[in-house]
Amino acid sequence: MGIEVLDAELTEQRLTKLTQALSSGMFVHVRNMLHDMAPSDVALILESSPPRSRQVLWQLIDQEQAGEVLEELGEELKDSLISSMTPERLAQATAGMDTDDLAYILRSLPDTVYLQVLQSMTSQDRHRVEQALSYPDDTAGSIMNTDTVTLRPDVNIDVILRYLRQRGHLPETTDMLYVVDRQDRVLGGVRLADLLTCNPSETVRAVMDVELESIPANMPANEVAQLFERHDWVSAPIVDDDAKLLGRITIDDVVDVIRENAEHSMMGMAGMDDDEDTFGPVVKSTFRRSVWLTINLFAALLAASVSNMFEHTLEQFATIAILMTIVPSMGGVAGNQTLALVIRGIALGHIGQSNSRWLIGKELAIGCLNGIMWAILVFFAVWLWKSDIALAGLIGGAMLINMTVAGLAGAAIPLILKRLNIDPALAGGMVLTTVTDVIGLFAFLGLATAFLM
Repeated sequence: MGIEVLDAELTEQRLTKLTQALSSGMFVHVRNMLHDMAPSDVALILESSPPRSRQVLWQLIDQEQAGEVLEELGEELKDSLISSMTPERLAQATAGMDTDDLAYILRSLPDTVYLQVLQSMTSQDRHRVEQALSYPDDTAGSIMNTDTVTLRPDVNIDVILRYLRQRGHLPETTDMLYVVDRQDRVLGGVRLADLLTCNPSETVRAVMDVELESIPANMPANEVAQLFERHDWVSAPIVDDDAKLLGRITIDDVVDVIRENAEHSMMGMAGMDDDEDTFGPVVKSTFRRSVWLTINLFAALLAASVSNMFEHTLEQFATIAILMTIVPSMGGVAGNQTLALVIRGIALGHIGQSNSRWLIGKELAIGCLNGIMWAILVFFAVWLWKSDIALAGLIGGAMLINMTVAGLAGAAIPLILKRLNIDPALAGGMVLTTVTDVIGLFAFLGLATAFLM
C-alpha cells in the first residue's frame, strides 16, 4: 500500500510540473523531463492527462522512446495515438518492439495503413509480425515473442558458455534455454542456474529438463495465464502442432493478460468496456455507457410492470408499498455474492461441466438457508414494527422465495451465459438484478394479493 501511495503522489507531482511547464510554453523543458522518465512512467502520465495535453505530450516524446511508451498504454489510448501517426512514423516507432505488441498495433490499423507500415519495416520485423498475425487474437501465438535462444543436445556446456559470452546479451526475462533437434522440435530446456553451476564437460543432454512443458500456439491466453500461475513459471516455449518451437511467452506478457482479465471483470460488472479511457472524449464515453443504461432501463421497466400488475393491492395497503423494496434488495445482494464467486471460478478455470451441477446445488442450499434465516429475522422485525403478524409472515415468505431463487440464479446465470458465448462478467449482473427484482416483487405482492385481499 505504501508503494502505491508513493507512486500516486510521484505521478501527481510530475503531472503538476508538466502541466505548469506546458501552460508556460516551456516545451524544451517538458521534452527533457519526458526523456528522463522510464517509458512506463511516461505512459502513466499520458493516461493521467486530459486529451488536449496528451496530444502535446505525445508530440514531445522522443521518437526512439515512442514504441516503448505505446507498449505500456491501455488499448483505447493506444489506438487513439496510433490513428494520428503516419505510417512512416509508426514503422519507426515500432522498430524493435516485442512481437506481440507489434501484432496488436497492426491488427488495430485500417488495411491501407497496415500495408504501408509493413512495407516500411525491415524484412526481419515483417517476418516476425506476419508470424504473430497468423494466430487468432487472445491466443498463445498472438502474445508470444520470437526472441528465443536454442541449444543442441549433444553440445558440451563449455561450448555453450563460450557462445553466450560471445553473444554478449540474452533476451529479457530469459530463465531457460530451449533444447531442440534438427527439425526444431522441443526436446527440453536448460535453466540458466544449472548452466552456470554444472560441470563444463557435461553435454546439454545430461543436464536438460526433459519434462519441460510446452504450450500449443492456439491455446487461449487466459488458460496460459492459469498455467503460469499454477506452475510459477517465468517463461514457457510455444510450439506448433508438430512440437516445433515457434517462440516463448514470458511472465511480463502473462501479467498483462491477468491484469486485462481483472479489469474486464471489474468494469464488466458495471456494464463498461475494460479499455474505457478515464480521460476519454465526453461524447464517446457517453455513447458507450448509454448502451448498457438503455438495456438496464428495459429491465427496470419489466420490474415496474410487475408492480403495476398489483396496483389494486398497493392502493389498499400503503404499508406494503413501504416494505416492498426490502425483498428485491436482499435477493440482489445475496445473488451478487454468488455471481461474483462463480464468475471468479470460471475465470480461474475451477468450474467445468464435471462440477457445475454440484456447485449449483450448493448455492441453492446456501440460498435456502440464508432465506430461512433472514425470513425469520425480518418476520420478527416487521411484526414488532407494524404489529401485523399476517404482513410479517408474507414478507418472510417472500424473502425465503427470493433468496432461494437468488442463490440458484447467481450460480446458473453465468454458466448459462458462458455456454451461449456471452461474457458473464458483462451481462451477468444485469440479468441477475432483473431476476431478483421481478421474483422479489412478484413473490411479495402476489402473496399479499392472495392472502390480504
